[in-house]
Amino acid sequence: MNPISSRLTSSSLLPIPHSISLISAMSFSSSSGSPKVPTFTKEDEQEDNLKQALRYHNQTKHSFTNYARGPRGLDWANQPNPFRRYLSSPLLPLQHDEEGPHHSVLYSSLFSSLPPPKPISLSTVSHLFLHSLALSAWKTTGSSTWPLRVNPSSGNLHPTEAYLISPPIASLSDSPFVAHYAPKEHSLEVRANIPSTFFPKFFPENSFLIGVTSIFWREAWKYGERAFRYCNHDVGHAIAALSIAAGEMGWDLKLLDGLGSDDLEMLMGLSKGKFLEIESEHPDCLLLVFPKGGARDVINIDYKGISSAIREGFNTLEWKGSPNGLSKEHLCWDIIYKTAEAVKKPLLVSNSSSSIDASSFRESGVFSRGLYKELTVSQVVRMRRSAVDMDGVTFIDKSVFYQMLMHCLPSGSNKGEPQREHLALPFRALPWDCAEVHLALFVHRVSGLPKGLYFLVRNGDHLGDLKRAMRSEFEWRRPDGCPDDLPLYMLAEGDCQRLAKGLSCHQDIAGDGCFSLGMVARFESVMREKGSWMYPRLFWETGVIGQVLYLEAHAMGISATGIGCYFDDPVHEVLGIKDSSFQSLYHFTVGGPVLDKRIMTLPAYPGPTSAV
Repeated sequence: MNPISSRLTSSSLLPIPHSISLISAMSFSSSSGSPKVPTFTKEDEQEDNLKQALRYHNQTKHSFTNYARGPRGLDWANQPNPFRRYLSSPLLPLQHDEEGPHHSVLYSSLFSSLPPPKPISLSTVSHLFLHSLALSAWKTTGSSTWPLRVNPSSGNLHPTEAYLISPPIASLSDSPFVAHYAPKEHSLEVRANIPSTFFPKFFPENSFLIGVTSIFWREAWKYGERAFRYCNHDVGHAIAALSIAAGEMGWDLKLLDGLGSDDLEMLMGLSKGKFLEIESEHPDCLLLVFPKGGARDVINIDYKGISSAIREGFNTLEWKGSPNGLSKEHLCWDIIYKTAEAVKKPLLVSNSSSSIDASSFRESGVFSRGLYKELTVSQVVRMRRSAVDMDGVTFIDKSVFYQMLMHCLPSGSNKGEPQREHLALPFRALPWDCAEVHLALFVHRVSGLPKGLYFLVRNGDHLGDLKRAMRSEFEWRRPDGCPDDLPLYMLAEGDCQRLAKGLSCHQDIAGDGCFSLGMVARFESVMREKGSWMYPRLFWETGVIGQVLYLEAHAMGISATGIGCYFDDPVHEVLGIKDSSFQSLYHFTVGGPVLDKRIMTLPAYPGPTSAV
């Protein structure tokens, strides 16, 4: 392949997307073939876990000559039920409150400051779930009917489940409890009553917990081995959706990452009930929701004490309900479960406690707030849709482009300082110190900006490493009119519609939008520094960014969709990345949607009576 020039052309940067020569020098082997060394030490175990994460990542890459392993066709008779239910557990209906008092917060204002916190009540908890994980509509055409949800999901398969762990809530429960959220019914299924001392001892007043889990089988049914990636994208979407909905209530949300996966499993009762192993739920994360501006600026979390309380008190609880079956037959992709085990988070042992800075809310950067259409948070999150196709003609002004990217920055309005920490909504929910994901942008139809390849640096500490890892021919030039607080660079100018389409599995949608992008994460070094458990968390960060792009697009009057299918190493070759220092983990496209008028939209609730 010829070296890249300062302008992008279909011949200089990427030949015909089917070209074999593009990847002739690359190796896509799933492992080195060396025998596994028996684990004798903690260091050996950590190295084995890291190798498994890297083995999975390399084995599940798509290339021009070979896609990652998946089913040969869709087994419609065994399509997984998208709704988990705990049969015979008490069902607590939540309120729908479509026109209630919580619906007046403007979407654009939420990124400047949170409103005064609302009390925890049946109404506010109902509102939180309605605006994060509930159904948003039903779609129907011919004899087919299917639900959409507020939180997006690859293939609309929704592997993500959620649990409320809460102190007593007036008009809902007189006792502290663990409950599974059932989105089709918009109700809580009570799984167990928990010790009354648990919340007062470990958590701030007026707070509660939300647990997030994944059912890998739901995604693997369609996507095979690559499904583990997509499940973790969806975890990130859910974290961001919950963070935005909590912010609407004046609540802050933080991911408690000091507990181990075994603690989360016991806390949510995931080992209690007759699960088919392949349909079991993998414990992903635990989120603390608490009122913004409470009495304490710093919240101390005693992870060791919480872990002991869970292990001593939750394992003997009376857990109610049995999980429903999702499919009659299954096709098991062993590498997913082996990798999930290798990247499980251990209990924080180096420091038994940790602190949360509850006063660190940072306003997101503003290029022009007038670009938003005075939509409320409710209108944006519940009307969000994933585009199925782009029209190939819609343009956006560069002011819209800049504003959308301003809301993708982790540190918000940083007053000239480099971007780094997670301080702005919804990134402030993430517990790892600094942003690890950047955006490589293919600009197609942005008025006032030349077409070409751009790069958004979301952590200024990585700029030098990125320049060294990527092509030396790239310009790294600041675009005209770019805000000082937006670390956006033009790498090369030229029409890259065919390039974007070719890299995203030949999908027109990647070239027909206003812009598309690949999310490029600092990769192997992160796992070596922190642990293999960072592997899924990198995908969570991409999912949070994706949810911001979804909401921003809708608030600007256009649309967006995530793209999970792309050719991994050809993307890296375009950027000049030759090793695993950085990897592309998620693609996205934003533009003018094509609406299918044959499909009717029905209300989310009560929903069609004949639907699954």
